[in-house]
Amino acid sequence: MPGKSITQQQVKLFMSYRKQPNHTQASAAAKAGISERSGRRIEVGDLQTTKLQRHYSTREDPFNGLFEQYIIPLLEDNPALQPITLLGVLEEHAPGRFDRSHLRTLQRRVKRWRAQYGPEKEVIFRQNHIPGDMGISDYTWMNSLNITLAGAEFKHKLFHYRLTFSGWTYVQVALGGESFESLSSGLQNAFWQCGGVPASHRTDSLSAAFKNHSEKVMLTERYQALCQHYHVVATRNNKGVAHENGAIESAHGHLKKKVDQQLMLRGSRDFNHLKDYEAFLSLIVAKINRQFRTRFDEERTYLQTLPKRRTNDFSEHYVKVSSSSTIQVKRVTYTVPSRLIGTSLLIHIFDERLELFYGHEAILTLPRVYAEGALRARSVDYRHIIHSLARKPNAFKCSQLRDDIIPAGDFTLLWQQLTQDYVSDEDCRYIVSLLLLAHNYHCEAALGRYALNAFKTGSRASIEACRNRFGTNKIEIPAIVSQQHTVQSYDALIGGSLHG
Repeated sequence: MPGKSITQQQVKLFMSYRKQPNHTQASAAAKAGISERSGRRIEVGDLQTTKLQRHYSTREDPFNGLFEQYIIPLLEDNPALQPITLLGVLEEHAPGRFDRSHLRTLQRRVKRWRAQYGPEKEVIFRQNHIPGDMGISDYTWMNSLNITLAGAEFKHKLFHYRLTFSGWTYVQVALGGESFESLSSGLQNAFWQCGGVPASHRTDSLSAAFKNHSEKVMLTERYQALCQHYHVVATRNNKGVAHENGAIESAHGHLKKKVDQQLMLRGSRDFNHLKDYEAFLSLIVAKINRQFRTRFDEERTYLQTLPKRRTNDFSEHYVKVSSSSTIQVKRVTYTVPSRLIGTSLLIHIFDERLELFYGHEAILTLPRVYAEGALRARSVDYRHIIHSLARKPNAFKCSQLRDDIIPAGDFTLLWQQLTQDYVSDEDCRYIVSLLLLAHNYHCEAALGRYALNAFKTGSRASIEACRNRFGTNKIEIPAIVSQQHTVQSYDALIGGSLHG
């Protein structure tokens, strides 16, 4: 048709019809949708279907040399300048000539300049992974998913381990961040769960694993001992080059999306306990590993065998129990039973707990608490000190640990209402007496709710009423049935009769 270019497809169609004996030049051209004259030009080779490149502009250049005069020198000095910034430069040099309608044109012009004269970009080299060669781990924040435990915000990271060849995955909640205890525990759990050890383990520049202040790549003593125990070579990516850990960095995003999707299906982001959340994560990881089962079965044969036992996934610390029945561990104050005052204890510091030893005997396990930033923290259990406090309840009023001694929940609400105006000696004696009853009769939750409800009705539950309600006043004496042996039985025992 006039005014339209002939396509290569039309040329092929015309030539196919011309090869048929019952089609003339005119009929073949009509079939192909071109003129007979165009058909003759095709047969003699005078028709070109390739469009010639245009070397002229169809409209006037809105910048009219200003791009070359002002923008190019700026881009040569700093190629990272954005077009929106450069548009402001043009507006300064030519007031009233440019507005946001010119931004798209400027973006295309800058993009063309960068492609022709811009700086070299970093190239990503795709890797061929070898079975059993490398396991890679990293930590990732999960705060963006807004997970809560018993209604409280749960800020945490995940230790994420992955075999680079098969994609087999292990995930573990890290309560204390990127500590050696977390790294050692997570890595060992991953090794034993997958049933083998890769030839090398890669991570980023963790201070728990590498001495980053050194110019050379040096391992910390504990991490080096861990790697030697499992005969694994420790490697790390270059500082600030996260994509070198792409096998785990990209997996972070996929994992978070899967967790987020399962949370949507679950209908709630709140978990009653940490163990419930960990079980939820385990199900997701199990689904991921089922997808890579074939490749993992292939890789498993190349993994090194596990040693006979695990090695330490904790650090050791010696402390002496103060006269306040407290110990200091990593900027956190913990209470311990008062019978330990003055003793020296060995503490095994795990990621989620502290195990206390007196000599070689394990005597106590405490949940680990972490101090945020430069602040200090406390972990106070009133059961450890309540008997001493009950003998001198007035010490509670100005105690440094006062607000931490009161357990969270109903007791805290009761204390806040009791001391709304001021803290009296009577209030201190009352709350200490309640805590003593809660400890002696193992009724903290029920007693706290009973005392709080009574106070809300305008009356304070007396200690005697609480003792009668939750204590046990009846002493049950078991019936003892005894049998008196005869004298003859004693004679038989000593082998003869003593009576003549």
